[in-house]
Amino acid sequence: MAKAPPSISLLLLSAAVFLTLPAAISSIGVNYGTLGNLPPPTQVANFLKTQTSIDSVKIFNVNPDIIRAFAGTGISVVVTVPNGDIPALANGVQARRWVAANIQPFHPQTKIKYISVGNEILLSGDDNMIKNLLPAMKNLNAALFHAGVKDIKVTTAHSLNIIAYELNGAPSSGRFRPGWDKGVLAPILAFHRQTKSPFVVNPYPYFGFDPKNVNFAIFRSPYKAVRDPLTGKVYTNMYDTLMDSTYSAMKALGYGDVDIVVGETGWPSACDASWCSPENAAWFNLNIIKRAQGQGTPLMPDRRFETYIFGLFNEEGKPGPTAERNWGLFWPDFSPVYDVGLLRNKQAGGGGGRPAPALPAPSVGGGKWCVAKSEATDGQLQGNIDWVCNQGGVDCKPIQTGGSCSNPNSLRTQASFVMNAYFQKNGRTDQSCYFSGSGVIVGEQPKQWWFLDQSYIGRLGDTNI
Repeated sequence: MAKAPPSISLLLLSAAVFLTLPAAISSIGVNYGTLGNLPPPTQVANFLKTQTSIDSVKIFNVNPDIIRAFAGTGISVVVTVPNGDIPALANGVQARRWVAANIQPFHPQTKIKYISVGNEILLSGDDNMIKNLLPAMKNLNAALFHAGVKDIKVTTAHSLNIIAYELNGAPSSGRFRPGWDKGVLAPILAFHRQTKSPFVVNPYPYFGFDPKNVNFAIFRSPYKAVRDPLTGKVYTNMYDTLMDSTYSAMKALGYGDVDIVVGETGWPSACDASWCSPENAAWFNLNIIKRAQGQGTPLMPDRRFETYIFGLFNEEGKPGPTAERNWGLFWPDFSPVYDVGLLRNKQAGGGGGRPAPALPAPSVGGGKWCVAKSEATDGQLQGNIDWVCNQGGVDCKPIQTGGSCSNPNSLRTQASFVMNAYFQKNGRTDQSCYFSGSGVIVGEQPKQWWFLDQSYIGRLGDTNI
């Protein structure tokens, strides 16, 4: 992951965004990192194959145990050449040896789709790696051909520090940084066109967004939008500006026809600031999935982007700030950090195949509950209800008018009830009660819940997970 350039200039716009879980998700990938106490690769591969709609993974090495684990699963795998190996692969003989050692023993049993030669090499600033990047890519492509492997493409992933943003903030005027444009990136793009391989970028709105305009970064409303003064197109989110700036830079060099793959993007469910929460991460990734299914961008309408969400697991072994350990879609026990529609049959966890409960009532057997903070505003309370009931994977019929747990006279009570439902369903973790800072965990059942239909609560019993 890399820090993106500073946020571009903004204009005020108020709009509403409505998004539901996709009925069917196809062609979505994840980045499979391994820094933490995670399940073995065989269990991971089986979980993805049998319990999710994820059809591709990207790994940051050539770990033979991981590559072997995906044999026969039908799941595509992107392997990565370690950055430090790039200079050696500028030698053709070494490239053939690398393919013989890291690809041929596993192919075609494992469906290896791409070899990514390093990760974000230009960001590293290492001149030796940068000058050897394209020679290594060419040599690996030739080595694959020599080995008779014709279905694996060679590419490399770029952070968006390759883009030089203009002061007027127009995505249509996006250009590559001088010195890298014609000297480095144009030859790489020519290689992609020749080999029909994709240009891979890692667009992260999280790195470089305007803290005063968080909603623009996470697809929420209200937000300050961007109007491109050159095209008149209005941008309602930062992700589209990053993608269209990249496309414009490619087009300016004459390579607008080269396919773009999103190698990494995501939003952390926890960090050291208020804008990280399971709700915000879910909303961001739902919109990313929507674009991967063919929504496109203002300059690339209806275009499908092969996309790899970062990441598969929360990786407790990653160093750095809190956010670095909270990018995952799943916990190490395969339970979801939040729901974005990737689990088949709405299963709550991979190990036991437990179905997601409908609307778990407050636990009657003791434990922990999640309720709204006393200082939470009505807007926050209603927003929490809307998110949990529409995007949180919870059936909210019991609190609707005429439902067994309806109390239309108390927005706070109803919000607390559904917030707790989400909290109980998602492992009763601190993150699942954050709700952008409006939730708090308590140790006893709130008294205001005793107006509810106790027979309903009794039927559900203890919702401890």
